[in-house]
Amino acid sequence: MADTPTLAGEAAPPEEPGGSGRPEEPAGSAVGGGAPFRPSRRGLFGLLGAGAAGLALGGAGGAAAATLAAGAASEGAGGRAAVPLRGAHQAGIVTPAQDRLHFAAFSVVSGTSRDDLIALLRDWTAAAESLTGGRPVGTGVEPENPLLPPDDTGEAEGLGPGRLTLTFGLGRELFVGADGEGDPYGIRDRLPAQFEPLPSFALDLLEESLSGGELCVQACADDPQIAVHAIRNLARIAVGRAHLKWSQLGFGRTASTSRAQDTPRNLFGFKDGTANVMAEERDALEEFVWVGEEAPEWLRGGSYLVARKILMTIENWDRTSLAEQERVFGRTKLEGGPLSGGAEFDAPDFAAAKSGAPLIDPESHVRLAHPEQNGGVRLLRRGYNYVDGSNELGQLGAGLFFISFQRDPAAFVRVQRSLRHDLLNEYIRHIGSGLWAVPPGAAKGEFLAQALFE
Repeated sequence: MADTPTLAGEAAPPEEPGGSGRPEEPAGSAVGGGAPFRPSRRGLFGLLGAGAAGLALGGAGGAAAATLAAGAASEGAGGRAAVPLRGAHQAGIVTPAQDRLHFAAFSVVSGTSRDDLIALLRDWTAAAESLTGGRPVGTGVEPENPLLPPDDTGEAEGLGPGRLTLTFGLGRELFVGADGEGDPYGIRDRLPAQFEPLPSFALDLLEESLSGGELCVQACADDPQIAVHAIRNLARIAVGRAHLKWSQLGFGRTASTSRAQDTPRNLFGFKDGTANVMAEERDALEEFVWVGEEAPEWLRGGSYLVARKILMTIENWDRTSLAEQERVFGRTKLEGGPLSGGAEFDAPDFAAAKSGAPLIDPESHVRLAHPEQNGGVRLLRRGYNYVDGSNELGQLGAGLFFISFQRDPAAFVRVQRSLRHDLLNEYIRHIGSGLWAVPPGAAKGEFLAQALFE
């Protein structure tokens, strides 16, 4: 959906007025102390074909920094390019949005100690660096002892990096325990004041089996098998310390995170993410996405991830007239322009009227979700379509797996509360939800979230 969270890499853009003016780091450089990407033999050919389009994150202030050309090259070369794991920020936030998703939430096994949790994060970091580089985990599919299981499950062998990004988040329960009163890993005193649970929203029909989790991993790639392979191997590595609580496959991104990308469509057929925060908007990223000095040092340069599984009543929508569909969204279906007139990226005119009636309904999706109605708040969205089969009545289990990144969870809460009277609510149901703190990227020699435990 074009302007809201009910539906929701890194590029080195040309310098914009008011930009940071910070120099860009070349692709493949050691950003934030990170090591340059070193391709495996099997990934080398694909990288050459893609123009070695490594992406980098740079800037002491946390601005996005890589090249738009790199993102375009990777898409045009069959997704063979690699996105480095290490950098000032985690990849998979401002990275040009890939087409496939496998999102996973994990529960930590009872009895897991602080040292066990740290060891898991170390192991995940090492594995993630191999996976995003297109290299096998550990010794790969052929262990020295054939009586042992392989370190890598093997289903992505030969596929290359596929622009895989792995973005890791920490749930609030890690800090306060399941009852909210504990300190299971000795980090309660480092809980950010802003990291409060999401409240209940009007019309929520949340299922526990599709919500929460003490850890999360967002795997995005150009090839679904690469994304699934990553989550499968991370889950295998976690055995005995954490187990998969729930996961979601997604296809067809529903938002753009770079101006080099076309605006995609959601399953209702409307363009989505028209007003999204883009990687090129450095000042907006600092204001709305990257955590600043208001948080403990371990989280600065990170963000907060909100995930919402939104079921669409596809069959009802498909029997709705075009005029009504456009009234619900406040945009034209074909071009995506506001009903007040103009093209897709023209600002809506909410005061425009004809014969005394507003051209854009006051309860339309575009109006209620617009920054003008929410104190200027903007979110960075990376949502995906999903289809989970059908029920016994032949109705599709389909919808939007919404993902947003924001500097403060309160920003999401404000926008979501504004949507209480959204005309779109007749056609959607929120059935899953989660909130995680996303630490900044790891420098060379570090594991993800290392500063939290120091």
